[in-house]
Amino acid sequence: MSDTRPNFLVIMTDQQRADSVSLDTAGWTPHLASFAREAVNLSQTYCPSPHCCPSRATFFTGLYPSRHGVWNNVLNQHALSRGPRPGVRQWSTSLATAGYDLHFSGKWHVDADSDPEDHGWTEHHTSAAHGQDHHGPKWDFYEKLAREPASSGPRPPGLIRRPGYGDQRIYETLPSGGKMVHDDDAFAGALRALEQVKNGAKPWMLYAGFIGPHDPYAVPPEWLAKIPDFACELPPSYADDLRDKPVIYQRLREQLWDQLSPNEVREARRHYLAYCAYTDHLLGRLLAKLDSIGQRENTIVIFLSDHGDYAGDHGLFCKGIAGFRAAYHVPCYVRWPAGKLATGTTQEALVSLADFGPTFLELAGLPVPAFGFTGRSLVPVLRSVTPADWRDALVTQCNGVELAYTQRIVFTKEWKYIYNGFDRDELYDLVNDPHEMTNLAARPEHRDVVRAMCRRLWKFARAEGDELLSNYFTIGLAPFGPAEAFRD
Repeated sequence: MSDTRPNFLVIMTDQQRADSVSLDTAGWTPHLASFAREAVNLSQTYCPSPHCCPSRATFFTGLYPSRHGVWNNVLNQHALSRGPRPGVRQWSTSLATAGYDLHFSGKWHVDADSDPEDHGWTEHHTSAAHGQDHHGPKWDFYEKLAREPASSGPRPPGLIRRPGYGDQRIYETLPSGGKMVHDDDAFAGALRALEQVKNGAKPWMLYAGFIGPHDPYAVPPEWLAKIPDFACELPPSYADDLRDKPVIYQRLREQLWDQLSPNEVREARRHYLAYCAYTDHLLGRLLAKLDSIGQRENTIVIFLSDHGDYAGDHGLFCKGIAGFRAAYHVPCYVRWPAGKLATGTTQEALVSLADFGPTFLELAGLPVPAFGFTGRSLVPVLRSVTPADWRDALVTQCNGVELAYTQRIVFTKEWKYIYNGFDRDELYDLVNDPHEMTNLAARPEHRDVVRAMCRRLWKFARAEGDELLSNYFTIGLAPFGPAEAFRD
């Protein structure tokens, strides 16, 4: 008797914000636009933390950082941890134990001490993994840099001057026809995996992890030509002077990104979107390969990203501690021709990367582990029957990106509150201020809103073991503390 359980093809990009997608088939992401017509658009999907490792660890475990233990980059000297805590189980192990044939090609960046193969996967191409690259320079780099002449002359477009650190580009135009080394290799590994599974008797899962459009946004000119001028215009929040927000936001802009002229910001956005166009090209080729091996109908294809990028919003770029939407909001589309999903619809339920583990297990006919997930299965949402008790708020957890900052965000569709243990808090009226321009946290008329949002934050913290419990004078700085978790 043949195994009728569904296959899974997961395509995860790196640092792709939700609004980087053009759903016009004549736009810069035509393959995703066509795919979306046959898929469910989970339009309100968010990562738990605004950078790679904690968000990827959440995706692969179904747990939040306070439970899996990954808070920042696991592959450098600033690492707060080298990977998930001992005993944390990844859902891939459950799938492999249940007979799934798992294949991995691309970026890992979850654990410095274990690789995908340790969690049930066959590896075809793996980066940011155990025993590989160390992220960031060491002292020998700076010793060499100190012997080089200081930067002089006009600053080239896209270059950020960084005395003592080394100048870095935020965007760059590569030679025409040039190889995009990592993603071309990850794509080739994914093709090999699909060849291996096409005649197999087991259900399978393939994870294809690309690094585009992560900074620096380096692409050949043929991809730049696909981006219309209107898509590169300065965002409304570029006018934000950040004076009512934490000083680190201001410092990031003033020290780094204000070096870029408005025209350079536009070009950076063009390069970013061009990188998205390239990853869309890879998506199209993978979907074509899936069709060619006859596995389309019973394969659940998921396209998503680990986190977003500011890409000029509020004058910022990259990711990290600024708590604005663009770093957290990611694209997510799910297609399953044989699965009776709400094809072609947009579902606005609040979705977390923690939801995919329990979703995979339910779709594979497996029970949820006894330890429970932070997330919950998306199966009813994908069928447009969102449960009445589905979450109406999401919480995020960030302890910084190498530099340590305690930041927790809680948001509904109406309000967003940011607790910044290192500086002033933030409150945004998302209905009247969708670009998060005006910080209302200190205004007395919104004190009840702040308290209600703190209550939501602390209830989630208690449920997820987020131990921000100290009441010492210089530490417990939330306007309403953990006791709010026990109040209605």
